[in-house]
Amino acid sequence: MLMVTALWPLPWAFVVVALVSYAADNQTPRVAPALNDILSKVHLGTTLRFVIRETATLLLAVRVLGADSSWFIALAAGVFLLHGARSVQTTLAFHLNRWINVLPVVTRNVDLTALRIPPPPPAALVSYRGARLLYLDILPVGGAAVGVAAGVPWLGVAGAALALAVCAGAVVALLPHFRRAAALRDRDQVIAHVDEQVRAYDPEVALYFSGSLDSAYQASMWLNTLARIDRRAIVVLRERGMVDKLGPTTLPVICIPSGTDLMNFRGLDSVRVTLFASNVGKNIHMLRLPGHLSVFIGHGDSDKEASFNPFTKVYDKVWVAGQAGRDRYIKAQVGVRDEDVDEVGRPQLAGISTTRPGGQQQTVLYAPTWEGWQDDLFHTSIITMGPKIVKALLKSGVRVIYKPHPLTGHRDPAAATGHKKIMSMLASAGGKHKSVTGPEPHLYECFNEADLLISDISSVVADFLASGKPYVVTNVAGRPEEEFKERYPSADAAYLLGPALRELPEIIAELERPEDTMAGARRKLKTYLLGPDQPDAMTRFNTAVNALYDQATAKASNQA
Repeated sequence: MLMVTALWPLPWAFVVVALVSYAADNQTPRVAPALNDILSKVHLGTTLRFVIRETATLLLAVRVLGADSSWFIALAAGVFLLHGARSVQTTLAFHLNRWINVLPVVTRNVDLTALRIPPPPPAALVSYRGARLLYLDILPVGGAAVGVAAGVPWLGVAGAALALAVCAGAVVALLPHFRRAAALRDRDQVIAHVDEQVRAYDPEVALYFSGSLDSAYQASMWLNTLARIDRRAIVVLRERGMVDKLGPTTLPVICIPSGTDLMNFRGLDSVRVTLFASNVGKNIHMLRLPGHLSVFIGHGDSDKEASFNPFTKVYDKVWVAGQAGRDRYIKAQVGVRDEDVDEVGRPQLAGISTTRPGGQQQTVLYAPTWEGWQDDLFHTSIITMGPKIVKALLKSGVRVIYKPHPLTGHRDPAAATGHKKIMSMLASAGGKHKSVTGPEPHLYECFNEADLLISDISSVVADFLASGKPYVVTNVAGRPEEEFKERYPSADAAYLLGPALRELPEIIAELERPEDTMAGARRKLKTYLLGPDQPDAMTRFNTAVNALYDQATAKASNQA
Protein backbone atom coordinates (compact mmCIF):
# COMPACT_ATOMS: atom_id res chain seq x y z
CA MET A 1 0.00 0.00 0.00
CA LEU A 2 2.90 2.33 0.68
CA MET A 3 4.33 1.65 -2.77
CA VAL A 4 0.96 1.98 -4.52
CA THR A 5 0.08 5.28 -2.85
CA ALA A 6 3.62 6.60 -3.50
CA LEU A 7 3.81 5.69 -7.18
CA TRP A 8 0.20 6.62 -8.03
CA PRO A 9 0.82 9.20 -6.34
CA LEU A 10 -1.85 9.70 -3.64
CA PRO A 11 -0.15 11.83 -0.94
CA TRP A 12 -2.98 11.96 1.62
CA ALA A 13 -3.66 8.25 1.25
CA PHE A 14 0.08 7.70 1.75
CA VAL A 15 -0.08 9.68 5.02
CA VAL A 16 -2.86 7.41 6.33
CA VAL A 17 -1.12 4.19 5.27
CA ALA A 18 2.18 5.36 6.77
CA LEU A 19 0.52 6.12 10.11
CA VAL A 20 -1.14 2.69 10.15
CA SER A 21 2.19 1.01 9.36
CA TYR A 22 3.95 2.88 12.19
CA ALA A 23 1.23 1.81 14.61
CA ALA A 24 1.52 -1.81 13.45
CA ASP A 25 5.31 -1.77 13.85
CA ASN A 26 4.97 -0.35 17.34
CA GLN A 27 2.40 -2.89 18.54
CA THR A 28 3.48 -6.09 16.77
CA PRO A 29 6.31 -7.02 19.21
CA ARG A 30 3.85 -6.75 22.11
CA VAL A 31 0.64 -8.11 20.55
CA ALA A 32 2.05 -10.70 18.15
CA PRO A 33 5.69 -11.46 19.02
CA ALA A 34 5.60 -14.68 16.98
CA LEU A 35 4.67 -12.69 13.86
CA ASN A 36 7.53 -10.31 14.51
CA ASP A 37 9.95 -13.26 14.67
CA ILE A 38 8.54 -14.72 11.45
CA LEU A 39 8.97 -11.39 9.63
CA SER A 40 12.61 -11.28 10.72
CA LYS A 41 13.21 -14.82 9.48
CA VAL A 42 11.82 -13.98 6.01
CA HIS A 43 14.05 -10.88 5.75
CA LEU A 44 11.39 -8.36 6.70
CA GLY A 45 12.86 -7.40 10.05
CA THR A 46 12.25 -4.17 11.93
CA THR A 47 15.03 -2.12 10.34
CA LEU A 48 14.13 -3.22 6.82
CA ARG A 49 10.49 -2.27 7.36
CA PHE A 50 11.57 1.25 8.32
CA VAL A 51 13.83 1.42 5.24
CA ILE A 52 10.91 0.34 3.03
CA ARG A 53 8.77 3.13 4.46
CA GLU A 54 11.55 5.66 3.92
CA THR A 55 12.09 4.41 0.34
CA ALA A 56 8.39 4.75 -0.37
CA THR A 57 8.51 8.31 0.96
CA LEU A 58 11.37 9.17 -1.38
CA LEU A 59 9.42 7.63 -4.28
CA LEU A 60 6.42 9.79 -3.38
CA ALA A 61 8.61 12.90 -3.24
CA VAL A 62 10.32 12.21 -6.55
CA ARG A 63 6.97 11.50 -8.28
CA VAL A 64 5.48 14.79 -7.07
CA LEU A 65 8.51 17.12 -6.85
CA GLY A 66 10.72 15.64 -9.55
CA ALA A 67 14.25 14.28 -9.37
CA ASP A 68 15.78 17.72 -9.95
CA SER A 69 14.03 19.32 -6.97
CA SER A 70 16.47 20.60 -4.39
CA TRP A 71 13.95 19.71 -1.68
CA PHE A 72 13.91 16.11 -2.89
CA ILE A 73 17.72 15.95 -2.97
CA ALA A 74 17.98 17.44 0.52
CA LEU A 75 15.33 15.01 1.81
CA ALA A 76 17.19 12.01 0.35
CA ALA A 77 20.49 13.19 1.85
CA GLY A 78 18.83 13.74 5.23
CA VAL A 79 17.35 10.22 5.31
CA PHE A 80 20.72 8.65 4.46
CA LEU A 81 22.53 10.77 7.07
CA LEU A 82 19.94 9.82 9.66
CA HIS A 83 20.79 6.14 9.09
CA GLY A 84 24.46 6.93 9.56
CA ALA A 85 23.83 8.80 12.81
CA ARG A 86 21.67 5.96 14.11
CA SER A 87 24.43 3.52 13.25
CA VAL A 88 26.88 5.47 15.42
CA GLN A 89 24.35 5.60 18.27
CA THR A 90 23.66 1.86 18.00
CA THR A 91 27.39 1.08 18.03
CA LEU A 92 27.85 3.08 21.23
CA ALA A 93 24.76 1.46 22.81
CA PHE A 94 25.95 -2.03 21.84
CA HIS A 95 29.35 -1.58 23.47
CA LEU A 96 27.93 0.08 26.57
CA ASN A 97 25.49 -2.78 27.02
CA ARG A 98 28.26 -5.35 26.60
CA TRP A 99 30.70 -3.59 28.93
CA ILE A 100 28.25 -2.65 31.72
CA ASN A 101 25.37 -5.15 31.50
CA VAL A 102 27.14 -8.18 30.03
CA LEU A 103 30.17 -8.47 32.29
CA PRO A 104 32.00 -11.81 32.10
CA VAL A 105 31.24 -12.29 35.82
CA VAL A 106 28.12 -11.01 37.58
CA THR A 107 28.13 -10.83 41.37
CA ARG A 108 26.22 -10.09 44.55
CA ASN A 109 27.84 -9.41 47.91
CA VAL A 110 31.27 -9.16 46.28
CA ASP A 111 33.20 -5.87 46.46
CA LEU A 112 33.68 -4.53 42.92
CA THR A 113 34.49 -0.96 43.96
CA ALA A 114 37.91 -1.05 42.35
CA LEU A 115 36.38 -1.74 38.93
CA ARG A 116 34.53 1.60 39.12
CA ILE A 117 31.56 0.26 37.22
CA PRO A 118 29.59 3.32 36.08
CA PRO A 119 25.79 3.44 36.25
CA PRO A 120 24.11 2.53 32.97
CA PRO A 121 23.08 5.40 30.70
CA PRO A 122 19.39 6.36 30.49
CA ALA A 123 17.33 3.56 28.94
CA ALA A 124 15.93 5.94 26.32
CA LEU A 125 19.44 6.27 24.86
CA VAL A 126 20.36 2.59 24.69
CA SER A 127 17.29 0.38 24.91
CA TYR A 128 16.68 -1.90 21.92
CA ARG A 129 20.19 -0.83 20.79
CA GLY A 130 18.70 2.08 18.86
CA ALA A 131 15.39 0.58 17.74
CA ARG A 132 13.54 3.42 19.46
CA LEU A 133 15.53 5.93 17.46
CA LEU A 134 14.31 4.24 14.29
CA TYR A 135 11.04 6.04 14.99
CA LEU A 136 12.80 9.37 14.46
CA ASP A 137 12.19 8.81 10.76
CA ILE A 138 8.54 9.69 11.37
CA LEU A 139 9.75 13.29 11.21
CA PRO A 140 11.13 13.17 7.62
CA VAL A 141 8.55 10.60 6.47
CA GLY A 142 5.59 12.42 7.97
CA GLY A 143 6.93 15.84 7.06
CA ALA A 144 7.59 14.85 3.45
CA ALA A 145 4.22 13.14 2.99
CA VAL A 146 2.20 16.01 4.50
CA GLY A 147 4.41 18.58 2.79
CA VAL A 148 3.91 17.01 -0.63
CA ALA A 149 0.16 16.70 -0.06
CA ALA A 150 -0.17 20.30 1.20
CA GLY A 151 2.27 21.84 -1.27
CA VAL A 152 4.88 22.68 1.38
CA PRO A 153 7.90 20.68 0.12
CA TRP A 154 10.36 21.94 2.75
CA LEU A 155 8.52 20.13 5.60
CA GLY A 156 10.29 16.84 4.83
CA VAL A 157 13.72 18.47 4.92
CA ALA A 158 12.88 20.22 8.18
CA GLY A 159 11.77 16.88 9.63
CA ALA A 160 15.02 15.21 8.53
CA ALA A 161 17.08 18.03 10.06
CA LEU A 162 15.21 17.77 13.35
CA ALA A 163 15.61 13.97 13.44
CA LEU A 164 19.34 14.32 12.76
CA ALA A 165 19.67 16.85 15.58
CA VAL A 166 17.90 14.53 18.05
CA CYS A 167 20.03 11.55 17.01
CA ALA A 168 23.22 13.60 17.19
CA GLY A 169 22.19 14.71 20.68
CA ALA A 170 21.79 11.07 21.71
CA VAL A 171 25.29 10.30 20.41
CA VAL A 172 26.80 13.25 22.27
CA ALA A 173 24.96 12.24 25.47
CA LEU A 174 26.36 8.70 25.21
CA LEU A 175 30.00 9.71 24.73
CA PRO A 176 30.75 10.40 28.46
CA HIS A 177 29.17 7.06 29.40
CA PHE A 178 31.25 5.39 26.70
CA ARG A 179 34.45 6.95 28.04
CA ARG A 180 33.73 5.93 31.66
CA ALA A 181 32.84 2.36 30.73
CA ALA A 182 35.74 1.80 28.34
CA ALA A 183 37.92 0.34 31.09
CA LEU A 184 35.48 -2.58 31.43
CA ARG A 185 36.18 -3.78 27.91
CA ASP A 186 39.16 -5.72 29.27
CA ARG A 187 37.22 -8.81 30.33
CA ASP A 188 40.36 -10.51 31.67
CA GLN A 189 40.86 -7.63 34.07
CA VAL A 190 37.27 -7.87 35.27
CA ILE A 191 37.55 -11.64 35.85
CA ALA A 192 40.89 -11.21 37.60
CA HIS A 193 39.46 -8.67 40.04
CA VAL A 194 36.46 -10.86 40.93
CA ASP A 195 38.81 -13.82 41.22
CA GLU A 196 40.98 -11.86 43.67
CA GLN A 197 37.96 -10.95 45.82
CA VAL A 198 36.71 -14.54 45.92
CA ARG A 199 40.16 -15.85 46.82
CA ALA A 200 40.31 -13.38 49.68
CA TYR A 201 37.01 -14.80 50.96
CA ASP A 202 38.52 -18.31 50.64
CA PRO A 203 35.27 -20.28 50.08
CA GLU A 204 35.08 -23.82 51.40
CA VAL A 205 31.62 -24.92 50.20
CA ALA A 206 29.84 -23.99 46.96
CA LEU A 207 26.20 -24.20 45.98
CA TYR A 208 26.24 -24.62 42.20
CA PHE A 209 23.12 -23.94 40.16
CA SER A 210 22.13 -23.71 36.50
CA GLY A 211 18.67 -23.67 34.93
CA SER A 212 15.87 -21.56 33.54
CA LEU A 213 15.09 -18.32 35.36
CA ASP A 214 11.77 -19.81 36.48
CA SER A 215 13.67 -22.46 38.42
CA ALA A 216 15.57 -20.02 40.67
CA TYR A 217 13.49 -21.20 43.63
CA GLN A 218 15.37 -24.51 43.52
CA ALA A 219 18.57 -22.74 44.59
CA SER A 220 16.91 -20.08 46.76
CA MET A 221 15.50 -22.71 49.11
CA TRP A 222 19.05 -23.58 50.23
CA LEU A 223 20.38 -20.06 50.85
CA ASN A 224 19.36 -19.68 54.50
CA THR A 225 20.61 -23.16 55.30
CA LEU A 226 24.03 -22.50 53.77
CA ALA A 227 24.30 -19.20 55.61
CA ARG A 228 24.06 -21.16 58.90
CA ILE A 229 26.71 -23.85 58.31
CA ASP A 230 30.18 -23.70 59.89
CA ARG A 231 32.00 -23.50 56.57
CA ARG A 232 32.36 -20.43 54.34
CA ALA A 233 29.88 -20.89 51.50
CA ILE A 234 29.55 -19.29 48.08
CA VAL A 235 26.83 -19.51 45.42
CA VAL A 236 27.94 -20.21 41.85
CA LEU A 237 25.43 -19.54 39.05
CA ARG A 238 25.64 -19.88 35.29
CA GLU A 239 22.73 -17.90 33.80
CA ARG A 240 23.20 -14.12 33.87
CA GLY A 241 19.58 -13.27 34.76
CA MET A 242 19.60 -15.75 37.65
CA VAL A 243 21.50 -13.31 39.90
CA ASP A 244 18.45 -11.05 40.15
CA LYS A 245 16.02 -13.98 40.45
CA LEU A 246 17.86 -15.58 43.36
CA GLY A 247 16.34 -14.99 46.80
CA PRO A 248 17.87 -12.67 49.40
CA THR A 249 21.15 -13.83 50.92
CA THR A 250 24.27 -12.52 52.62
CA LEU A 251 26.44 -15.13 50.90
CA PRO A 252 28.76 -14.11 48.06
CA VAL A 253 27.15 -14.90 44.70
CA ILE A 254 29.07 -15.17 41.43
CA CYS A 255 27.62 -15.92 38.01
CA ILE A 256 30.10 -17.12 35.37
CA PRO A 257 28.21 -17.78 32.11
CA SER A 258 31.22 -19.10 30.18
CA GLY A 259 32.27 -22.70 30.86
CA THR A 260 35.86 -21.85 29.97
CA ASP A 261 35.92 -18.90 32.38
CA LEU A 262 34.47 -21.10 35.15
CA MET A 263 37.04 -23.83 34.73
CA ASN A 264 39.85 -21.24 34.77
CA PHE A 265 38.48 -19.35 37.79
CA ARG A 266 41.06 -19.88 40.49
CA GLY A 267 38.92 -18.34 43.25
CA LEU A 268 37.10 -21.66 43.56
CA ASP A 269 40.27 -23.69 44.12
CA SER A 270 39.71 -23.63 47.88
CA VAL A 271 36.23 -25.19 47.58
CA ARG A 272 36.19 -28.73 48.92
CA VAL A 273 32.44 -29.50 48.84
CA THR A 274 30.11 -28.56 45.98
CA LEU A 275 26.37 -28.94 46.38
CA PHE A 276 24.15 -29.41 43.32
CA ALA A 277 20.43 -28.61 43.53
CA SER A 278 19.41 -29.84 40.07
CA ASN A 279 20.53 -32.21 37.33
CA VAL A 280 21.42 -30.14 34.24
CA GLY A 281 23.99 -30.36 31.49
CA LYS A 282 26.09 -27.42 32.67
CA ASN A 283 26.88 -29.25 35.90
CA ILE A 284 29.67 -30.96 33.97
CA HIS A 285 31.75 -27.77 34.02
CA MET A 286 31.88 -27.75 37.81
CA LEU A 287 32.17 -31.51 38.13
CA ARG A 288 35.36 -31.40 36.05
CA LEU A 289 37.13 -29.14 38.54
CA PRO A 290 39.62 -31.06 40.73
CA GLY A 291 39.98 -30.97 44.50
CA HIS A 292 36.34 -31.06 45.61
CA LEU A 293 33.71 -33.68 46.37
CA SER A 294 30.32 -33.30 44.70
CA VAL A 295 26.96 -33.77 46.41
CA PHE A 296 23.48 -33.88 44.92
CA ILE A 297 21.10 -32.24 47.40
CA GLY A 298 18.20 -31.71 45.01
CA HIS A 299 15.37 -29.26 45.61
CA GLY A 300 12.96 -31.39 47.62
CA ASP A 301 12.38 -35.07 48.30
CA SER A 302 9.43 -36.64 46.51
CA ASP A 303 8.29 -39.87 44.88
CA LYS A 304 8.59 -38.31 41.43
CA GLU A 305 11.12 -39.84 39.05
CA ALA A 306 13.31 -36.73 39.35
CA SER A 307 14.18 -37.84 42.90
CA PHE A 308 15.94 -40.96 41.63
CA ASN A 309 17.30 -39.78 38.31
CA PRO A 310 20.06 -42.01 36.82
CA PHE A 311 22.13 -38.88 36.20
CA THR A 312 22.61 -38.65 39.97
CA LYS A 313 25.27 -41.36 39.91
CA VAL A 314 27.82 -38.83 38.59
CA TYR A 315 28.09 -37.24 42.06
CA ASP A 316 30.34 -38.45 44.85
CA LYS A 317 27.48 -38.28 47.36
CA VAL A 318 23.70 -38.07 47.36
CA TRP A 319 22.05 -36.42 50.36
CA VAL A 320 18.41 -37.22 51.07
CA ALA A 321 16.07 -36.17 53.86
CA GLY A 322 15.26 -39.57 55.36
CA GLN A 323 15.09 -43.33 54.87
CA ALA A 324 12.53 -42.91 52.08
CA GLY A 325 15.09 -41.16 49.89
CA ARG A 326 17.58 -43.96 50.36
CA ASP A 327 14.94 -46.60 49.60
CA ARG A 328 13.98 -44.87 46.34
CA TYR A 329 17.49 -45.32 44.98
CA ILE A 330 17.70 -48.93 46.18
CA LYS A 331 14.38 -49.73 44.53
CA ALA A 332 15.10 -47.84 41.29
CA GLN A 333 18.54 -49.44 40.73
CA VAL A 334 19.81 -46.46 38.72
CA GLY A 335 23.48 -46.88 39.64
CA VAL A 336 23.58 -44.88 42.89
CA ARG A 337 25.32 -47.03 45.52
CA ASP A 338 23.72 -47.23 48.94
CA GLU A 339 26.99 -46.35 50.67
CA ASP A 340 27.02 -43.02 48.77
CA VAL A 341 23.62 -41.97 50.15
CA ASP A 342 23.42 -39.99 53.40
CA GLU A 343 20.30 -38.96 55.30
CA VAL A 344 20.66 -35.31 56.35
CA GLY A 345 17.08 -34.12 56.90
CA ARG A 346 15.39 -31.01 55.48
CA PRO A 347 16.71 -27.97 57.40
CA GLN A 348 14.37 -25.63 55.49
CA LEU A 349 11.31 -27.01 57.29
CA ALA A 350 12.16 -25.60 60.73
CA GLY A 351 9.72 -22.71 60.37
CA ILE A 352 6.67 -24.85 59.61
CA SER A 353 4.05 -24.68 62.36
CA THR A 354 2.66 -27.91 63.79
CA THR A 355 -0.61 -26.39 65.00
CA ARG A 356 -3.84 -25.84 63.12
CA PRO A 357 -4.58 -22.15 62.45
CA GLY A 358 -8.02 -22.38 64.08
CA GLY A 359 -10.85 -20.00 63.33
CA GLN A 360 -14.45 -20.53 62.36
CA GLN A 361 -13.65 -21.30 58.74
CA GLN A 362 -11.44 -24.16 57.58
CA THR A 363 -8.66 -23.27 55.13
CA VAL A 364 -7.60 -25.63 52.34
CA LEU A 365 -4.35 -25.12 50.45
CA TYR A 366 -4.37 -26.42 46.87
CA ALA A 367 -0.77 -26.64 45.68
CA PRO A 368 -0.53 -28.73 42.49
CA THR A 369 2.77 -29.58 40.86
CA TRP A 370 3.58 -28.68 37.26
CA GLU A 371 3.07 -30.84 34.18
CA GLY A 372 6.67 -32.11 33.94
CA TRP A 373 8.55 -32.96 30.78
CA GLN A 374 6.48 -36.01 29.77
CA ASP A 375 2.76 -36.61 29.32
CA ASP A 376 2.48 -40.11 30.75
CA LEU A 377 3.51 -39.58 34.38
CA PHE A 378 0.12 -38.35 35.70
CA HIS A 379 1.81 -36.07 38.20
CA THR A 380 -0.16 -32.84 37.89
CA SER A 381 -3.84 -32.56 38.70
CA ILE A 382 -4.22 -29.06 37.32
CA ILE A 383 -5.15 -30.17 33.78
CA THR A 384 -7.88 -32.74 34.47
CA MET A 385 -8.88 -32.06 38.09
CA GLY A 386 -7.68 -28.59 39.14
CA PRO A 387 -10.67 -26.40 38.21
CA LYS A 388 -13.09 -29.07 39.50
CA ILE A 389 -11.24 -29.25 42.83
CA VAL A 390 -11.35 -25.50 43.35
CA LYS A 391 -15.00 -25.30 42.28
CA ALA A 392 -15.93 -28.05 44.77
CA LEU A 393 -13.94 -26.41 47.57
CA LEU A 394 -15.61 -23.06 46.98
CA LYS A 395 -19.00 -24.75 46.98
CA SER A 396 -18.23 -26.49 50.29
CA GLY A 397 -17.68 -23.16 52.03
CA VAL A 398 -14.01 -23.52 52.98
CA ARG A 399 -11.43 -20.81 52.44
CA VAL A 400 -9.13 -21.63 49.52
CA ILE A 401 -5.45 -20.78 49.09
CA TYR A 402 -4.13 -21.65 45.63
CA LYS A 403 -0.36 -21.85 45.12
CA PRO A 404 0.66 -23.50 41.83
CA HIS A 405 4.15 -24.70 40.95
CA PRO A 406 6.27 -21.85 39.45
CA LEU A 407 6.69 -23.82 36.19
CA THR A 408 2.95 -24.46 35.67
CA GLY A 409 2.15 -24.07 31.96
CA HIS A 410 5.86 -24.00 31.10
CA ARG A 411 5.50 -26.88 28.66
CA ASP A 412 1.83 -27.83 28.28
CA PRO A 413 -0.72 -25.13 27.27
CA ALA A 414 -3.46 -27.26 28.87
CA ALA A 415 -1.86 -26.66 32.27
CA ALA A 416 -1.81 -22.93 31.63
CA THR A 417 -5.51 -23.10 30.68
CA GLY A 418 -6.38 -24.94 33.90
CA HIS A 419 -4.42 -22.36 35.90
CA LYS A 420 -6.29 -19.46 34.26
CA LYS A 421 -9.66 -21.08 35.02
CA ILE A 422 -8.73 -21.44 38.68
CA MET A 423 -7.51 -17.85 38.90
CA SER A 424 -10.76 -16.65 37.34
CA MET A 425 -12.88 -18.67 39.79
CA LEU A 426 -11.00 -17.33 42.81
CA ALA A 427 -11.22 -13.76 41.53
CA SER A 428 -14.99 -14.13 41.20
CA ALA A 429 -15.37 -15.80 44.61
CA GLY A 430 -14.34 -12.81 46.69
CA GLY A 431 -11.52 -11.56 48.87
CA LYS A 432 -11.38 -14.21 51.58
CA HIS A 433 -9.73 -16.64 49.16
CA LYS A 434 -6.14 -16.22 48.01
CA SER A 435 -4.03 -17.10 44.97
CA VAL A 436 -0.25 -17.03 45.36
CA THR A 437 1.58 -17.07 42.03
CA GLY A 438 4.78 -15.29 43.06
CA PRO A 439 7.54 -16.17 45.52
CA GLU A 440 5.75 -14.38 48.38
CA PRO A 441 4.19 -15.48 50.59
CA HIS A 442 6.43 -18.51 50.73
CA LEU A 443 4.96 -21.98 50.39
CA TYR A 444 5.69 -22.72 54.05
CA GLU A 445 3.78 -19.60 55.10
CA CYS A 446 0.84 -21.02 53.16
CA PHE A 447 1.32 -24.30 55.05
CA ASN A 448 0.93 -22.41 58.32
CA GLU A 449 -2.35 -20.86 57.18
CA ALA A 450 -3.86 -24.17 56.09
CA ASP A 451 -5.89 -26.80 57.93
CA LEU A 452 -5.58 -29.21 55.00
CA LEU A 453 -3.35 -29.60 51.97
CA ILE A 454 -4.45 -30.91 48.57
CA SER A 455 -1.48 -31.60 46.34
CA ASP A 456 0.02 -33.98 43.81
CA ILE A 457 2.93 -36.37 44.14
CA SER A 458 5.76 -33.89 44.73
CA SER A 459 8.10 -32.57 47.41
CA VAL A 460 5.23 -30.37 48.65
CA VAL A 461 3.64 -33.48 50.18
CA ALA A 462 6.77 -34.54 52.03
CA ASP A 463 7.44 -31.00 53.28
CA PHE A 464 3.85 -30.60 54.52
CA LEU A 465 4.26 -33.70 56.67
CA ALA A 466 6.50 -31.58 58.89
CA SER A 467 3.33 -29.77 59.98
CA GLY A 468 1.63 -32.97 61.15
CA LYS A 469 -1.64 -31.73 59.62
CA PRO A 470 -3.89 -33.83 57.33
CA TYR A 471 -3.24 -33.87 53.61
CA VAL A 472 -4.80 -35.11 50.38
CA VAL A 473 -2.94 -36.52 47.38
CA THR A 474 -4.59 -36.51 43.98
CA ASN A 475 -4.85 -39.87 42.25
CA VAL A 476 -4.96 -38.46 38.72
CA ALA A 477 -4.71 -41.82 36.96
CA GLY A 478 -7.38 -43.40 39.20
CA ARG A 479 -5.14 -46.24 40.40
CA PRO A 480 -6.35 -48.62 43.13
CA GLU A 481 -5.46 -47.23 46.57
CA GLU A 482 -3.11 -50.07 47.54
CA GLU A 483 -1.25 -49.87 44.25
CA PHE A 484 -1.03 -46.07 44.46
CA LYS A 485 0.41 -46.02 47.97
CA GLU A 486 2.88 -48.76 47.17
CA ARG A 487 4.09 -46.78 44.17
CA TYR A 488 4.15 -43.46 46.06
CA PRO A 489 5.09 -44.01 49.75
CA SER A 490 4.66 -40.30 50.57
CA ALA A 491 0.90 -40.84 50.13
CA ASP A 492 0.77 -43.62 52.73
CA ALA A 493 -0.84 -41.38 55.37
CA ALA A 494 -2.88 -39.31 52.91
CA TYR A 495 -6.50 -39.17 51.88
CA LEU A 496 -6.60 -40.05 48.18
CA LEU A 497 -8.71 -38.01 45.79
CA GLY A 498 -9.75 -39.65 42.52
CA PRO A 499 -10.59 -37.93 39.22
CA ALA A 500 -14.33 -37.82 40.03
CA LEU A 501 -13.72 -36.14 43.45
CA ARG A 502 -16.15 -38.52 45.16
CA GLU A 503 -14.00 -38.61 48.30
CA LEU A 504 -13.87 -34.83 48.78
CA PRO A 505 -17.10 -34.27 50.81
CA GLU A 506 -16.04 -36.91 53.36
CA ILE A 507 -12.52 -35.44 53.54
CA ILE A 508 -13.88 -31.94 54.25
CA ALA A 509 -16.24 -33.38 56.85
CA GLU A 510 -13.27 -35.12 58.51
CA LEU A 511 -11.77 -31.70 59.30
CA GLU A 512 -14.70 -30.92 61.57
CA ARG A 513 -14.30 -34.04 63.69
CA PRO A 514 -12.35 -33.73 66.96
CA GLU A 515 -10.58 -37.06 66.50
CA ASP A 516 -7.80 -37.13 63.90
CA THR A 517 -7.64 -40.81 62.94
CA MET A 518 -4.64 -40.37 60.63
CA ALA A 519 -2.39 -38.43 63.02
CA GLY A 520 -0.37 -41.47 64.14
CA ALA A 521 0.22 -42.62 60.58
CA ARG A 522 1.43 -39.14 59.61
CA ARG A 523 3.92 -39.03 62.52
CA LYS A 524 5.37 -42.38 61.50
CA LEU A 525 5.56 -41.37 57.83
CA LYS A 526 7.16 -38.04 58.71
CA THR A 527 10.09 -39.85 60.34
CA TYR A 528 10.41 -42.15 57.35
CA LEU A 529 10.37 -39.30 54.82
CA LEU A 530 12.19 -36.52 56.68
CA GLY A 531 14.23 -38.33 59.31
CA PRO A 532 14.10 -38.17 63.11
CA ASP A 533 13.44 -34.96 65.03
CA GLN A 534 16.64 -35.41 67.10
CA PRO A 535 19.22 -34.33 66.29
CA ASP A 536 17.48 -31.59 64.32
CA ALA A 537 17.91 -31.39 60.54
CA MET A 538 20.17 -28.33 60.62
CA THR A 539 22.58 -30.09 62.96
CA ARG A 540 22.59 -33.21 60.79
CA PHE A 541 23.15 -31.20 57.61
CA ASN A 542 25.96 -29.15 59.14
CA THR A 543 27.62 -32.31 60.45
CA ALA A 544 27.44 -33.89 56.99
CA VAL A 545 29.04 -30.81 55.41
CA ASN A 546 31.87 -30.76 57.94
CA ALA A 547 32.56 -34.48 57.60
CA LEU A 548 32.68 -34.33 53.82
CA TYR A 549 34.83 -31.19 53.92
CA ASP A 550 37.37 -32.98 56.12
CA GLN A 551 37.31 -35.99 53.82
CA ALA A 552 37.86 -33.84 50.72
CA THR A 553 40.65 -31.87 52.42
CA ALA A 554 42.45 -35.06 53.39
CA LYS A 555 42.06 -36.43 49.87
CA ALA A 556 43.45 -33.22 48.33
CA SER A 557 46.43 -33.29 50.71
CA ASN A 558 47.24 -36.89 49.81
CA GLN A 559 47.09 -36.09 46.10
CA ALA A 560 49.37 -33.09 46.58
